[in-house]
Amino acid sequence: MRGVILMFFGLIFSLFMVRGQTSIEFNVTVDTTKMRIGEKINYTLQLKADSTAQIIFPEQARFTPFEILEESPIDTIRAQSHYLFSKKYALIQFDSGVYWLPPQKVSVNGIARTSDSLMIQVANVPVDTLKQKLFDIKPIAQVEQNFHAIIQSLIYGLVVVLILIGLIYGFYYVKKSRGDLRKKLPPFERAIEELKALESISPSEQEEYKNYYSRLTDVVRRYLEEETKITALESTTDELLLKLEALKKNGKLELERETIKDLKTVLRTADLVKFARSMPEFGTTAKDRVLVQGVVLKTKEALPEPTPEEIRDKEEYQELLVKKRRKQQLQWGFTSLGIIMVLSLLLAIALYGFYPVKDTILGNPSIRLKNKEWVNSQYGTPPVKIATPEVLRRVKTEMGGALRFSSGDYDSPFYIDLVFTQKPPKQKQKEKGAEREQPDKDKEEVQELINEIINDFQSRGAVNILIKEEEFTTLSGIPALKIYGTLDYPKKGKNKRVRCNYMTHLFDFDKGGINLTLLYEKEDRYGPAIEKRVMESFELIKEL
Repeated sequence: MRGVILMFFGLIFSLFMVRGQTSIEFNVTVDTTKMRIGEKINYTLQLKADSTAQIIFPEQARFTPFEILEESPIDTIRAQSHYLFSKKYALIQFDSGVYWLPPQKVSVNGIARTSDSLMIQVANVPVDTLKQKLFDIKPIAQVEQNFHAIIQSLIYGLVVVLILIGLIYGFYYVKKSRGDLRKKLPPFERAIEELKALESISPSEQEEYKNYYSRLTDVVRRYLEEETKITALESTTDELLLKLEALKKNGKLELERETIKDLKTVLRTADLVKFARSMPEFGTTAKDRVLVQGVVLKTKEALPEPTPEEIRDKEEYQELLVKKRRKQQLQWGFTSLGIIMVLSLLLAIALYGFYPVKDTILGNPSIRLKNKEWVNSQYGTPPVKIATPEVLRRVKTEMGGALRFSSGDYDSPFYIDLVFTQKPPKQKQKEKGAEREQPDKDKEEVQELINEIINDFQSRGAVNILIKEEEFTTLSGIPALKIYGTLDYPKKGKNKRVRCNYMTHLFDFDKGGINLTLLYEKEDRYGPAIEKRVMESFELIKEL
């Protein structure tokens, strides 16, 4: 009986499981199964299940060989008896062909369910080569690093800093010069000047009185020390008075007792103010200043006449001071000149740029050619007018009656070569197909000219010659064939070959042809500007 009951419940459970499993639907949809290269398609995973189902979509879906552009979050829509889970992917492919989108796995209640794989056709984009022109792939363009804005900001900042430094230094120098000038005055004149500076000071507080009397006593002490040769600055009041009394007894200083008494009064008052924090009566400061001035005047009168040796020593000392002053003036002059030069340099860089200023100062040969006065002249037959940095000189040539005019050589910063060739007189063409053969002959002549140019480069030692050609029209409207490219040339003074740009302009006329060749180093910043100016000036003279 127990076994029958278990079988009954097991049957019911399995029926529920089967019902639950059959209620789950897993579908895959795409926008289209046919797409073009670079188009986007939307791939959608849809899963229908009840609300109790645990759904886990793949964390990192793989659609190789397609690429995933976008991935949307899981979208859940609730219906009456179930939920609809969906997740979208945007895919793209850049190669044509037929591809299979791989199946994706989704976990439902721990059981993996796999979607169907889909076949996608990727078609090419049709291109009509008759209506749509085809062009060669453009070479990689080398963009020069532009530090102009940064350099300009740094320059302006440096200018402001240098100006501030100059103002601070000038203020300090003027102040120091005034102090030095005051110190270089004779002791008597300096003492009188310092006493006059104290006339405008009226102290009112104890600290101000202390500073006033310190300056007042320093004036008289320094003067006595310099004139009487005693250690007055380091002596106390009593020691100083005793030294003056000793000088008076020895006859070295004929100073009256009244004068020593006045000095004693001032020094005693100063000691009370500085050490006892005493406050003198109103008007005492002015009276004491007058007393000190009297001491200075009477001390000067009491000093003995200087000996010839002292006079000579004093003159030598004055000469030494003059030399020292001149040296300081020279130093200040050179410093000012240096500051002006630096400011001028920074201003020039801000206006014209770093490299033009640098190359101008260092004497770059190309910038000298660019900035010098150019020569406008006429050459050859048919006559042409052209402007060049230097006069083109006639060069002997082995090319029959050809005329050649050149400026410099392959080792020069900028090489210009102008060659005039003559054509033989045209003969009447009797054959009917001669006109048809003319384009082929022109191609052969151009190829011969290209071969001659290559041979000429190789004979001079150039290697790695790269050649391109294009039709070209000058500013004056003269059509030409431009043959240009790069080559490696062993320039004198260089350890290795130098990469150079060259261009040959072939002008074809009835009576002859003109070959204009220009060559300069590829790294030359001013070569293109010189080339442009030369070609813009090229003009055929029709009437002489």
